Amino acid sequence: MTLNPRQAVTLCAALSLCALLLVPGNFPGLSGDARLTLAVFALATCAWISTPIDDTYIALGAGLALTATGVISSDTLFGTLGDETVWLLICAFVLAAAVARTGLAGRAAAFLVSGARSVRQLTHLTTAALVVTAFAVPATSGRAALALPVFLALAKVLAERRRLVVMLALLFPTVILLSAVATLIGAGAHLITVSVLWEATGERIGFTQWLLLGLPLAIASSHLAAEAVLLTTTRRADRKGPVHITLDQLQEHSEQPVTGPWEPAETRCALLLATVVALWCSEPLHQVPPAVVALIGAVVAASPALGTVRLKDALKTVPWSLLLFMAATMAMGVALADSGAAKWLVGGLPPALPPWLFLAAVVTVSTAAHLVLQSRSARSSVLVPLVVAAAVGAGVNPVAAALASTAAAGFCHTLPASAKPVTLFADIPGTPTYTPRDLLRLSAVLAPLTAALVLLCAVTLWPLLGVPVR
Repeated sequence: MTLNPRQAVTLCAALSLCALLLVPGNFPGLSGDARLTLAVFALATCAWISTPIDDTYIALGAGLALTATGVISSDTLFGTLGDETVWLLICAFVLAAAVARTGLAGRAAAFLVSGARSVRQLTHLTTAALVVTAFAVPATSGRAALALPVFLALAKVLAERRRLVVMLALLFPTVILLSAVATLIGAGAHLITVSVLWEATGERIGFTQWLLLGLPLAIASSHLAAEAVLLTTTRRADRKGPVHITLDQLQEHSEQPVTGPWEPAETRCALLLATVVALWCSEPLHQVPPAVVALIGAVVAASPALGTVRLKDALKTVPWSLLLFMAATMAMGVALADSGAAKWLVGGLPPALPPWLFLAAVVTVSTAAHLVLQSRSARSSVLVPLVVAAAVGAGVNPVAAALASTAAAGFCHTLPASAKPVTLFADIPGTPTYTPRDLLRLSAVLAPLTAALVLLCAVTLWPLLGVPVR
């Protein structure tokens, strides 16, 4: 492995910091476990930033180092894999495989966009369809893969209107990333945040509470982003022309059926998905944990009689690397909190900051963090433990601060490599798509807008929904 000068400097700085941390005389008041935790944490973060080594490999190495040095127990390291949020994600991927196998998502999306009669209607109907997929498919990369065939069909129907195709190419990943905050299963980073909050504060955010807090933000930010995409990638003449997309046109360019009567498998899958989502949303009434509901749904989705996918095929779609990464970074978060390292790191912050100013700083840093750490889960692993510790010291509700950080980290549109959905839609052979310049133009408008919206929700909306600022 060859490092460029920037990577070499970053790695040398990390090693120098680790050497300073491990010298007993330095940094008085820092315990031995905290020193080791910070050294491992610094090395892992710099490795994520400056080396091409797989993120999961780095996280597992960090977790192993913390366990071998006695900072955390082996039960803590391996127990994170048994966390109910991990099982929720596994079962959600099985359900998503059933949905993908039937083509239900494509049929629903085609039905929505076929009702558009103007460019603006097409933009917002597409946005609405993409927001809904947050309930059916976990993780942004999975949603991007599911939505790609729908985009390709639209691109072929609108082939003569190149600017509209480019606009849609940018709209799909933008909305997929921003709408992920709607549900707990929308991104692996959400599960890391929930785990860190549970370990640090004893508060666990359930599926219903996350939905109540995240869905309004997801809807508002997605449609605001849709307008930003529309205005930055098209001209007035492009937006004036009418749009008429029929189901028959979409069917010509789709491999799965989008017209005609529903197949029995589609009907069963739709009923199952609706039931699972309804049970998730009504958890306070029946008290059945979301992970158990998801497991029941996964068993039914893969059953020989009622299912639409074989279990072994569905399990192949589960991103096991992501789950291992989450488990290892959850263990790192536990080490940061329990060793006192996180508290020491934020100990120098001014204690009298107004809550809104503290949250504004959290949102700003989290919004910009994708320029340094490309993995959304890695960003939450690094930021959330520090944000929670700093919030406690500043007299701010750590739940509000952690949620604001995680929601703001959903913005990662500046570069083609900033997020997997952006990368996927940036290079589609035979289809016009956006350039890095288009991304920069959009980011200049969208970054401050989404940051302001997250801050507004944290200060005004979330307190009304049971998450006060203090």
